[in-house]
Amino acid sequence: MSSAASIWTPLRHPSFRGLWASGAVYFIGNAMQTMAAAWLMVEVTGSSFLAALVQTAVFLPMFLLALPAGVLADTTDRQRLVVRALFTQTATTLLLALLVAFGVAGPGVLLFFTFVAGSCTALLSPAWNSTVADAVPRDELPQAITAVAIAFNAARALGPAFAGVVFAVTGAGWVFFLAVGCVLTQVWAMHRWPPRPHPASRLPAERLWGGTLSGLRFARHSQMILAQLVRTIAFGGAGSALWALLPVIGQRQLGLGATGYGLLMGCLGGGAVAAGLVVGRLRVKVGLEKVVATSCIVFALVMVIAALARWPWLVYGALLFGGAAWMATMSTFNTATQTSAPPWVRSRASALHTLSALGSFAIGSALWGLVSAAAGLTLTLCLAAACMAAGVLLARPFPLRVGAATEVTQATAWEELFVAEEPEPEAGPVAVEIGYRIRSEDAPAFLDAVSQMKGPRRRDGATFWRLYRDLSDPTHYAERFIVTSWADYLHQRARTTLADQELESHVRSFVAPGQAVTVEHFIAER
Repeated sequence: MSSAASIWTPLRHPSFRGLWASGAVYFIGNAMQTMAAAWLMVEVTGSSFLAALVQTAVFLPMFLLALPAGVLADTTDRQRLVVRALFTQTATTLLLALLVAFGVAGPGVLLFFTFVAGSCTALLSPAWNSTVADAVPRDELPQAITAVAIAFNAARALGPAFAGVVFAVTGAGWVFFLAVGCVLTQVWAMHRWPPRPHPASRLPAERLWGGTLSGLRFARHSQMILAQLVRTIAFGGAGSALWALLPVIGQRQLGLGATGYGLLMGCLGGGAVAAGLVVGRLRVKVGLEKVVATSCIVFALVMVIAALARWPWLVYGALLFGGAAWMATMSTFNTATQTSAPPWVRSRASALHTLSALGSFAIGSALWGLVSAAAGLTLTLCLAAACMAAGVLLARPFPLRVGAATEVTQATAWEELFVAEEPEPEAGPVAVEIGYRIRSEDAPAFLDAVSQMKGPRRRDGATFWRLYRDLSDPTHYAERFIVTSWADYLHQRARTTLADQELESHVRSFVAPGQAVTVEHFIAER
């Protein structure tokens, strides 16, 4: 972790400062549009179900499109992707504003245009996140992520409040017109501070489906990324109970109205913003695991208080700590994910974090709602608190850490690729066999070392990996792995990191004097 713990450190960089400010404006505009659509839905239909569907229309596209959007961000022109999505959002939001202004926007229209706007946000988010990450040095990335999270949480509080004032004074149409202006601010920022182009490559570009599988394979076989995703799912699933049941807590248990419920939400948001100001220093001082463990216990206690308390001000105070714990944990998971993924897959890793957080939140909310209907509010929140506290036990099988620079820096291949005739990119499967002749006394140490190659091989593209011993020569071993196509094999070679190369160098150190490592390539014919 960087010693530059202040979240204001990244703001010294003009490009990050501009992207951060325009992102805050964009977040506010999205929050205003969501609030106006939900409130207008209530006015038009009087249906709480249709009003709730507005939130579904906002978040469902993120759940459906996050990973494909991550693939596009990693493999295509990020500026073009973001700007096209923003222009589409501008056009649809402007049309919605006109329809609302002329009084012809029914519930179907509101849901459709809200879904389209949510889809645009989902498509541009991974590309925008990686653009922001590129705007700061790697050692300042945790602080940059926290600063963006603060802007997002502040927008969630300020946007609806501002939209409510505009809605009451001028009507819903002007809220959507202002949201258009917020989107155009983001368009200007992407032209003023465009993302860096992807490094030039002679390799064939990944396709959408292949890139999606590559991202999933990387997450499955990268211990760091898998740990962070599992912990995100566990925390989001348990913690979703408080968010999902907060309206019930306010109305039935505390006897609050709409204003009181808004204050409950505001306390969660305020606590999140406050935590963002200090969480960077805490991570540096005590480490990731202690921050997450403490936050899990605090959030569990907050749910117990919400389950048992009948005095609103006690719950307000507890929710401030709950919002801080939520922010500290989720920003830590996000930071660990983005700093542990190499550039070729960083947007997909960020998208998988989003998918894990939203998926567990959505499914958890529904499940806790069903449990509450069957077992009651108090018991449900206490059960969710127990699950949250038990999540601390995941630290042993799924430890959190930030990847070292050598683990995310791509290296050059060990040797040139010698083949008599290079296959077509789509030809395959391709089998690669690497032969080692070692000193017999080093066999146990060699086996321990070479077994560690399975993770990097599978992570970067292999669908199968196995180590074989020659029955006629006990000092001869063959490492064999299979890749789907020749293009995938070329990508696999290009994805090797400095840490992988150090590991392979250690494996090769066991080769007997006078012997050389042999590499053979085979392609399927029948």
